[in-house]
Amino acid sequence: MRQLLLRPGAEELSYEIRGIVKKARQIEALGYPMTWENIGDPIQKNNKVPAWMKEIIADLLKDDKTYGYADSKGVLETRKYLAELNNSLGGNQITAEDILFFNGLGDAIAKLYQFLVPTARIIGPSPAYSTHSSAEAAHANTAPITYKLDPDNQWLPDMEDLYLKVRYNPSIVGILIINPDNPTGMVYPREVLEGFVKIAEEFNLLLIVDEIYQNITYNGIKAVALAEVLGDRPAISLKGISKEFPWPGARCGWMEFYNRESSTEFSKLCQTLENAKMIEVCSTILPQLAIPRIMSHPAYHAYRAEANEAIGKRSEWMTEILGDIPGIKFNPTQGAFYNTIVFDEGVLHSAQKLEVDDPRLQALVEAWTADPTMPLDKRFVYYLLVAERICVVPISSFCSDLRGFRVTLLEEKEEVFKDTFRRLGEAIKRYLKSES
Repeated sequence: MRQLLLRPGAEELSYEIRGIVKKARQIEALGYPMTWENIGDPIQKNNKVPAWMKEIIADLLKDDKTYGYADSKGVLETRKYLAELNNSLGGNQITAEDILFFNGLGDAIAKLYQFLVPTARIIGPSPAYSTHSSAEAAHANTAPITYKLDPDNQWLPDMEDLYLKVRYNPSIVGILIINPDNPTGMVYPREVLEGFVKIAEEFNLLLIVDEIYQNITYNGIKAVALAEVLGDRPAISLKGISKEFPWPGARCGWMEFYNRESSTEFSKLCQTLENAKMIEVCSTILPQLAIPRIMSHPAYHAYRAEANEAIGKRSEWMTEILGDIPGIKFNPTQGAFYNTIVFDEGVLHSAQKLEVDDPRLQALVEAWTADPTMPLDKRFVYYLLVAERICVVPISSFCSDLRGFRVTLLEEKEEVFKDTFRRLGEAIKRYLKSES
């Protein structure tokens, strides 16, 4: 080409959660069924959308207004409803004007980082959800800046690590919090959220919180919203319906702006995001119209409670199956529907493998693992793929120095769920004993 096509930082974009699907499809092409544990899609894992929810959506499709534009910020009726939901928590109060809709949180996250100056850095957790870490790295044209989540302390954040990185790196202008967390399934206690706010106050930082799993907690745990402890700090909450209804194909998410007028720079950022949405005209209207009707339906809270209880039960089953396996760190989950399992330091080696009977699969895995610089957890994931046909995601792909993998707690069929994780557990044991 006569000119460079990509702007600096564009090559930092990566998404191993879907990237590993290409390799899994090669195995499927050879006639093998695949167990998908790579992505948080409840529909893929036999979740049934209730009939009353489908009826609401069907009724909306009969209304001509469903086929038109919405306000650029989003459907006003829905924004008013969501503002009231936030305000009922008794914390930071907002209005419909503080809510901005996007075509999914991926769209919202991309827009947020797109308009930051490259020298303005947002520090986020590690392991990191790839959409956040890739977007931050791409905007800054360098690796993400992260604070540690500690697998030896129930995946709670290392607040000293965060504090020191913020203190000695003046380019950091904001802190990203994911609560409940993806990929670990951890839920932040109130005092930890208050610790984030305290650091933000000391260093005059913006807070960004991804709360898309806010209403997916279980086994006696309830998530505290950032708005409940925020005080007068500027902040953005990212929310959506993909996981909660669930309706991932709707691509419907939104931002909530807190304390918009507390900072001139923050106010300008909010206005810029709104201007960008005006250029696009609006986000998809059907799911926005459905939100207040679904969430105010008499069956909704019981439906969500039942779904959370089921995820909690699967968390208990996973703990029973994987919790005592030597060589790994296992933490029971509290929210969202993921678990991150980490290998103990030093237990992985480049000579380990799982036996594969089919020479075609053997050829695939040998080609995939030929790179001697490959992270050792990715090597395990590839062997698991060919030996057990279970597709998981290596934690090295979540912007982490830890070595492990992420799985989901989504499979609705008990016998399938237990069989998957028994096979996974046995594969871990065989792999760690297999040095040759």
